[in-house]
Amino acid sequence: MTLALMTSGGKDGTLALDRARRQGLDVRWLASVFEGNTGRLRFHGVPHQLLVAQARALGLEPVLTRTHPDTFEVAFGRLLADLRGRGCTGVLFGNVALADVRAWYEERVTAAGLIHHEPLWGEPSMELVYEVVERGYHALVVAVNLGMRATPFLGRELDADLLTEIGITDDLDPCGERGEYHTFVFDGPEFSGPVGFRIGAALEREGHRFLDLRSAD
Repeated sequence: MTLALMTSGGKDGTLALDRARRQGLDVRWLASVFEGNTGRLRFHGVPHQLLVAQARALGLEPVLTRTHPDTFEVAFGRLLADLRGRGCTGVLFGNVALADVRAWYEERVTAAGLIHHEPLWGEPSMELVYEVVERGYHALVVAVNLGMRATPFLGRELDADLLTEIGITDDLDPCGERGEYHTFVFDGPEFSGPVGFRIGAALEREGHRFLDLRSAD
């Protein structure tokens, strides 16, 4: 089985890759869909160029496609066809608890003739986010939902202190499963070296505040 990791560059996808590799699975590609009108990953706000840099640091071949004028579903279908053409037989996800999100992806992945793989599914959110930190990954909080209680976390790196704050914040899923916050992982045990980036001013769009990350180059 040859797998592609479907990710927006955050902690859950990275942990899914980490676990898959420890299980001896052959993950070869990093796959994602970005907004064609902004060049960024929706909600995360990360430029797709940084996702390409992350893929290379993880030893993965980046396979990205864009929306606009196509819808996400059309773009995702195109991405799956591209992966199959490269010899991919399955897609790895970092979903944790949202059954409707998992079902949407699983239906389309299996319809494309690929295996749907979920190594984190159903596990306690707090245990998963602690695993990310304990494994030595460096994840920066790059976006927050302005309608939820994670807004003070923007721009902070996941560490023991932040995990304590997350754990005592009411109505907050520790993994941000309801979209409370999103991360970008830039270094860790599976990386050949850190992904370089610069941080610009915070931006707001569609009810989210996100960091304006730019490539260090």
